[in-house]
Amino acid sequence: MGSRGQKRTETADELPADKRACSSLEFRPSSSNCSSIRTNLNSPNSTPDADMETSSSTSASSRSDGEHEKEDESAYGSCDSDDAEQQPRHHILRDYQRRRSSSDHGKLNTILSNLNEGNGGSGQLAALTELCEVLSFCNEDSLSSLMADSLSPVLVKLAKNESNANIMLLAIRGMTYLCDVYPRSSGFLVRHDAVPALCERLLAIEYVDVAEQCLQALEKISRDQPVACLQAGAIMAVLNFIDFFSISVQRVALATVVNICKKLPLEGPAPFVEAVPKLCDLLQHEDQQLVESVATCLIKISERMCQSSELMEELCKHELINQVTLVMKSNSRTTISQPIYNGLIGLLVKLSSGSFVAFRSLYELNISNILKDVLSTYDLSHGISPPDLVDGNCNQVHEVLKLLNELLPTSTGDQANQVVLDKESFLADHHDLLQRFGMDLFPVLVQVVNSGANIYVCYGCLSVISKLVVLSKPDMLGELLKTANIPSFLAGVFTRKDHHLLMLALQIAEIILKKLSDVFLSSFIKEGVFYVIDALLMPEKCSQLMLPVFGGIQPSFDSSQKSSAREFQRCLCYAFDMVPSSSVSSCKIDKDTVCNLAKHIKTNYFAPELVESDKGMTDVLQNLRTLSAALSSLINMPVDDGTTVQHEEKFYSILHQIMLKLNGREPVSTFEFIESGIVKSLMHYLSDGLHMRGNVEFTGSYDHLVVLGKRFEVFTKLFFSYSDILVEDLPLSILIQKLQSGLSTLEAFPVIPSHGFKQRNSFATVPNGRCVMYPCFRARFVRAEGENCLSDCAEDVLAVDPFSSLDAIEGYLWPKVFTERTEYGELDAEELEQREVLPNLLPSNANSTQAESSGFIDSMSIDLPEMQEDEANFSQIASEQVHFRELNSGETMSLDETNMGSAGKEQEFPTESTKNMRTPCSASGDNDIKDSSARLLLYLEGHQLDRTLTLYQVILQQLLNSEKEFMTWAKLWSRVYTITYKRALESNQDDPQEHTYQERKFSVSDQKIASIQNMGYFASMFACKLTSDLDKSSPIYDILFLLKLLEGINKYSFHLMSCERVRAFAEGRNDNLDNLKVMVRSVSQNEFVSSRLTGKLEQQMQDAFTLSTGGMPSWCNDLVSSCPFLFSFEARCKYFRLAAFGPRRGQLNAISRSNSGASSDRQTTSGGLPRKKFLVSRDQILDSATRMMDLHARHKGLLEVEYNEEVGTGLGPTLEFYTLVSHEFQKFGLGMWRGDHCSFLTSTTLPTESVILRNSSGLFPRPCSPKSDANNGIQFSQVLKKFVLLGQIVAKAIQDGRVLDVSFSKAFYKLILGQDLSLYDIQSFDPELGRTLLEFQAIIVNQKRHQESICVENAALKQDLCFRNTRIEDLYLDFTLPGYPDYVLSSECNLKMVNSANLEEYVELVVDATIHSGIARQVEAFKSGFNQVFSISHLHIFTEEELERLLCGECDIWAFNELLEHIKFDHGYTASSPPIVNLLEIIQEFEYSQRRAFLQFVTGAPRLPPGGLASLIPKLTIVRKHSSNCADTELPSVMTCANYLKLPPYSSKEKMKEKLLYAISEGQGSFHLS
Repeated sequence: MGSRGQKRTETADELPADKRACSSLEFRPSSSNCSSIRTNLNSPNSTPDADMETSSSTSASSRSDGEHEKEDESAYGSCDSDDAEQQPRHHILRDYQRRRSSSDHGKLNTILSNLNEGNGGSGQLAALTELCEVLSFCNEDSLSSLMADSLSPVLVKLAKNESNANIMLLAIRGMTYLCDVYPRSSGFLVRHDAVPALCERLLAIEYVDVAEQCLQALEKISRDQPVACLQAGAIMAVLNFIDFFSISVQRVALATVVNICKKLPLEGPAPFVEAVPKLCDLLQHEDQQLVESVATCLIKISERMCQSSELMEELCKHELINQVTLVMKSNSRTTISQPIYNGLIGLLVKLSSGSFVAFRSLYELNISNILKDVLSTYDLSHGISPPDLVDGNCNQVHEVLKLLNELLPTSTGDQANQVVLDKESFLADHHDLLQRFGMDLFPVLVQVVNSGANIYVCYGCLSVISKLVVLSKPDMLGELLKTANIPSFLAGVFTRKDHHLLMLALQIAEIILKKLSDVFLSSFIKEGVFYVIDALLMPEKCSQLMLPVFGGIQPSFDSSQKSSAREFQRCLCYAFDMVPSSSVSSCKIDKDTVCNLAKHIKTNYFAPELVESDKGMTDVLQNLRTLSAALSSLINMPVDDGTTVQHEEKFYSILHQIMLKLNGREPVSTFEFIESGIVKSLMHYLSDGLHMRGNVEFTGSYDHLVVLGKRFEVFTKLFFSYSDILVEDLPLSILIQKLQSGLSTLEAFPVIPSHGFKQRNSFATVPNGRCVMYPCFRARFVRAEGENCLSDCAEDVLAVDPFSSLDAIEGYLWPKVFTERTEYGELDAEELEQREVLPNLLPSNANSTQAESSGFIDSMSIDLPEMQEDEANFSQIASEQVHFRELNSGETMSLDETNMGSAGKEQEFPTESTKNMRTPCSASGDNDIKDSSARLLLYLEGHQLDRTLTLYQVILQQLLNSEKEFMTWAKLWSRVYTITYKRALESNQDDPQEHTYQERKFSVSDQKIASIQNMGYFASMFACKLTSDLDKSSPIYDILFLLKLLEGINKYSFHLMSCERVRAFAEGRNDNLDNLKVMVRSVSQNEFVSSRLTGKLEQQMQDAFTLSTGGMPSWCNDLVSSCPFLFSFEARCKYFRLAAFGPRRGQLNAISRSNSGASSDRQTTSGGLPRKKFLVSRDQILDSATRMMDLHARHKGLLEVEYNEEVGTGLGPTLEFYTLVSHEFQKFGLGMWRGDHCSFLTSTTLPTESVILRNSSGLFPRPCSPKSDANNGIQFSQVLKKFVLLGQIVAKAIQDGRVLDVSFSKAFYKLILGQDLSLYDIQSFDPELGRTLLEFQAIIVNQKRHQESICVENAALKQDLCFRNTRIEDLYLDFTLPGYPDYVLSSECNLKMVNSANLEEYVELVVDATIHSGIARQVEAFKSGFNQVFSISHLHIFTEEELERLLCGECDIWAFNELLEHIKFDHGYTASSPPIVNLLEIIQEFEYSQRRAFLQFVTGAPRLPPGGLASLIPKLTIVRKHSSNCADTELPSVMTCANYLKLPPYSSKEKMKEKLLYAISEGQGSFHLS
């Protein structure tokens, strides 16, 4: 435990039950207690404390550190020796237990004889004492039924001995111990009337300790004999005087009532009703556990009485409704558990269903306000899955929707009983209550449906909305519908395929049109409701833009449900009815119901002339279509250098008109925006039509980049040139909002829940023969017809790992099916691999665009291929073998190992791993295999399988696309799949038409600008696919691609605007170099986040079967990879941890922070991660870090640090270690970073005075010439080793969830993410150099433009080339890198001094040395170290800012309310305590450096984790520090492992600040227990 203060003393109440000493409140001592029990018999009033003082408990955590170290080592070693020793140990233990049981049996016989002889009170007392002692240590084998039956009547008789209180106490204690040792003895005790005897003692309390022991005994008996306890009146006996007992005893009493209520008889009298008033009073108790027990009792009682309206009315008489709503309102679902809270909502459902009194009370108590808070604050992205209708543990939202449906009764036919009629009459007479109910809930219900909740929740919400619309009168309905855009909402619902939802949406539309036709008819047309109703009837008229789901298909009622609703045990029609599932009949909606209702609406409410397309369109839609057509015509217009300006002006004009329409006075609906074709035209124009092509590669000519660059510049100029409006009013922001609205309306990506999935071990033969913790597919591999080159696969049905990639399956099949005839005879695939593949594994895995990699390897004393083993390409056999050789034979794969297996690394980001998009500084495994192309083609049911997906995703995708088959989760695994294979043909050159571009002629200056624009980012977008199952003609595809392009433009807006200024300078529109400075107000990255898709991804990751990213639908992986901006940072963090580390580390990452300080946390707990403790020296931090990484970089376990000659260990010291390492890497003299020497400052926060490089722009690698082996006098090999170590440290910090205190530049983060840098990025880490180079570039482009305009030799012009009125030659620049005179840019004799003729070459060489060749080896070294821990490609889903947040945490200023919300006050302090108020004010007054020092003092790190204080685990806790002396003389102390601050109650704020600052400054640098 890392501590900078006193060690917190654990009290008995804090210990688990099996670690506390036995008292009269305890049932019996645990087997872990090794001391004998002594019972105080001197007084019948012996207290619990007396018992506790005479007993002790030995903790298993008292072992020495040496023993822990041995356990740590064994965690990574073989356990065969343990298995060998286990057998003799087992025999010894069994022999000992047999002898012990025989001895106990003899003692019990003797005790029974002594009790039966009746040798006076003293003899019985001694016998009972010995009986309790024997029972406390014996086990079930020591007792027989005969012995228990013989002891029972004797103990019951002695329990009635009122003359001797000690005998009564010990006899009842004997009953308790007897039930504990031998549970079946409770039946014998009941038979001998023990329960009435115990109840009698409770109803007439004479001795408190006897009563307490009676409660203990009854709790034991009630577990097995609840009905007998009920009949004997135990409930009221237990509750009668419950207020007189302590909290712990009250909990025991309520446990008895819970045991009884769980087994209430279904028929007969109901004696438990009289306990309801007492239970209702206890609902307001301050103890959470007690309240939960009371709630459980009331829930069970309501379930028993729900069949009778009279009994339900009886319950309501006791203020049950009031008490339950008070609990729900005051607890806000945080102080009681969610299952209990759900149960209380279910209780209200039952009461409101069967009782009119309950129904009326709920309206009068404004239950809608409580339910609104539940729906609005409940995280829809967590746990929203169809409820399990078997065990009744329903989801919270499901229970709320059931209650809402009960509170809105609608009488239908025979179901109109008297209670329903009374409810309808009440609502008819109380419109104000119904209106308040609707105003509270209607907007929230619409929000839930729009958030992307699953079909079950959507149906429930629509059902409630439908009932609200039916029950509301027209005037009230008009007010209600003002709270939400109901036409747009309905249009979005119509995109769902399920006929239940379509029916409800049509019913809502019909009622609204019936009641308020004049108000909503025009808006229904504008929002597309009329359009979709017409498309339901005549899908051939659908334009495929707005609603492609209706194209060519009528709503199908037998196979169209592709969502999770298929798995329900009953139809959605009955989902929220209070009808037993056994009585549910078939679906209420027949085949023609939906179409008939749609036809009825169209005939009665829409005029016939609206059917004509022109008259059915709004003016806005017609105008937008005209602009869309004009934009489309620009695409086919020939463009060359002479018509470029005219073309750009037209584009700008059309764009401007579109934005005026989108932001005009008349709002543009989502339907009008999509249906107009603006999205498709804009996407087609901006991408130059490339987004519809596949595998577009940009090599050679810059012509196409010139086109894209100019269009992006025009777009950027229009969208980012506003300086006088708010960011949210920027044209780009408005366009993004429209696209997001369209995406939420149209997308139908499925969330696939795994109903009934439970982890279980199974053996996967394919691809690598290993045990896995999930079911396997059953598949048969069959050779395709006509395939003669391959042999048949001999095996029959094989078990296939569902998360395996198709490449891994091919790796299994290839050796079995392929043989080749050669001059040596027939060679099988394995021999061919040895002859051809393995020699190709010899070169280094490190890739580089230049030849530095060889020099990099030679200059280092480490083996890079070994270091990059984890980054090897997992898509072929060789890498599969490398990976699985690490696993022991027959070892069961853990969840993490499963995720990192064959599918784990290659399929997470298929677009990067399968396309030719290698970045100059990326380390890849292209050389691992002689040929990365597929050798086999695999087919399932005639469809070729996508190799970027796992087998599970392939099968799932085919089932979702199939309209023929109904597939349940169980059938998915029981079915045998036939997979055919045939040999892949040699890959031919791609179709030349695929990459044909229109011939264009552009000037040299335009090509020069394009060459420096860094268009690689945009070019890469056209080479990747968005999702594997999305048609490119779909409007969703256009929306996603346009959002992707806009996000790129927004991210590179500075680059594009700078480039536009350079072009303006070259064209003479700007003659001042100062105008090259650009200030761009970019749109926030959060604008691009889709809350709907984020919620769906969160839902899918919460599913039990999501053991890896290969267990999710393919759209999840594809969109996270291609469009990560669509998902929130928090959701991507979860996805990243699942993809990179597996579910176990992802789930336990937060837990590891809270448990790090526990005494037993070094052991590998069940299902947890192994921990390795490492001893480091503060004086040699980097050396210690090097040794640590050499040993543990590749291990998946958590690393913990202990400092030499210090006793602290755990989370606090570990966090401080990463902070110290961060500071060491920033010291001057390492030769790692570039920086201004004037910016070296002395750090005041470090334990030792050290010179730390503080660069306001962040750290960026110091350039070193590829021809040099030294850097500022330091051997370059040492610099590279430092970068390798830095990569390891950074990766390990991310893996373990640690925070680094380092400030990298934005450009360096880009390099980590594999992005290219350009001239414009230099300004981000060296503003002066970047601006100068940009101005040089503008002069060069201007010179080229001028030369082209006069078409003459420019000898004279070169002499006039000036930089800020100074000739280039007069600048006296030489060909060395600015700031680094030892870095010679060129050795050519004619490149000594810079002049007008070679200025362009000088700029290119400086840029190359600064961001390319000069730092390539350093970046390569960093990545090689990083890849030893996990693949750096997993980080590509983050932006530079997000990566910094992930690595370095938060450093925001804390608001007072945030401090109150996220800090826990305990043990003498509350939020209003004067010392706490003073402390919070002091924290807010801290300067930045003081706040960092305070954080490091309390937590071990000067920064908060991502998410800030809210994400700090354990929660920051402040407690009162007690002292014998004056508080003002004490210093605060901390336990960093628990984020625990012990603060004395200082007399003043000034004294507190003085002592706190002193403790912070003096407490740094060591961990000790005081």
